[in-house]
Amino acid sequence: MLTAFARAFQTPDLRKKLLFTLGIVVVFRFGQHVPVPGVSFQNVDQCVEEADASGAGSGLFGLVNMFSGGALLQLTIFALGIMPYITASIILQLLVVVIPRLEALKKEGQSGQAKITQYTRYLTMALAVLQATGLVATARSGTLFPQCTVRNDIIPDDSIFTTLVMVIALTSATALIMWMGELITDRGIGNGMSMLMFVSIAAGFPAALWQIKQQGSLADGWIEFGVVVACGLAMVGLVVFVELAQRRIPVQYAKRMIGRRSYGGTSTYIPLKVNQAGVIPVIFASSLLYIPQLLVQFAGTDSGGWADWVQRYFTDGDHPYYIVTYFLLIVFFAFFYVAITFNPEDVAENMKKYGGFIPGIRAGRPTVEYLSYVLNRITWPGSLYLGLIALVPTVALVMFDAQQDFPFGGTSILIIVGVGLETVRQIESQLHQRNYEGFLR
Repeated sequence: MLTAFARAFQTPDLRKKLLFTLGIVVVFRFGQHVPVPGVSFQNVDQCVEEADASGAGSGLFGLVNMFSGGALLQLTIFALGIMPYITASIILQLLVVVIPRLEALKKEGQSGQAKITQYTRYLTMALAVLQATGLVATARSGTLFPQCTVRNDIIPDDSIFTTLVMVIALTSATALIMWMGELITDRGIGNGMSMLMFVSIAAGFPAALWQIKQQGSLADGWIEFGVVVACGLAMVGLVVFVELAQRRIPVQYAKRMIGRRSYGGTSTYIPLKVNQAGVIPVIFASSLLYIPQLLVQFAGTDSGGWADWVQRYFTDGDHPYYIVTYFLLIVFFAFFYVAITFNPEDVAENMKKYGGFIPGIRAGRPTVEYLSYVLNRITWPGSLYLGLIALVPTVALVMFDAQQDFPFGGTSILIIVGVGLETVRQIESQLHQRNYEGFLR
């Protein structure tokens, strides 16, 4: 592998792509440390330290803070991170199934996909304005750090002009992040947005691991540190194994005579991944469980019995009600997302159009039923696997008294391993184009 990396840097155009990606990543990390105009950096820093000391800094906004590389709670210009783009992409994927016009654009090929990408950009900017306004209002009201002593002085000037400048800065930074991600996709290595997401999550690993070491009591914390690292490596191995697991459905194409030439007669397969939904069900379930907490925080704890019930059962992540609900939501969204992204009828129709068939299965409706049957069978272990991986932070809360931003959480591991595998495939394919030798010999 190290030899392949060295060979990648020895190839001029590949080296240029790697260095370009690295340069964009450096700019992205720099922007995650530049405060938003109008924010008192000293008060924010004090609130972050108090939140870290009390373990209350990642409850409600933990998911967004993780995707922003810790920039959300620091109130930097990249505080929103790539969450508006992720949300917009998910919404467009759902709307493609519902709106016939978008479904027709998707079938048009590259030109239709370009229009859907443009719609995603517009929706990203609209969501960025909405989320930036909400973040500024949350920080000004003191809800962002409810336990901080100087929570009401995070934004000293509460004038309309200052608020407008902050919203514009946060929205413009989101547009800049989206542009940098597209630059990496066009001129760098791999998918740009996935790469920036990878950088944001991986940036918090060293600090989180060191905090576990400092909080540990066995051998000055090194025992807890070693156990967490060992568990993390075991999880990475498990995730790699499952992410690469496929159910290959064989497809045979009949021979066709066109003139004097024979076409077809080849054999291929349809790769159905065990985890066909990826990390999307975990994000859906986490976001849905944040809604009751958000309502309670804005309504106040004295708003009635429903607020007390939510505070008792759905605020702390280690409560059995929360764990069971979280697990069931992940399983549900896994089946839901697979159902809207993989259409067996379209696959069967395309196979029939080009003379393909599954050996032993009739074309048409029997092929659709067979594909649906296989997809449901492999989605069950995939959804259960996602639910178990996502519950690792909860187990860490109980075993190590860790915080919600446990470094080897399910969402972070899934994203890091997925993006890492995809980046390796990109470099591998480009190395194969030049000397037919990649990471694995």
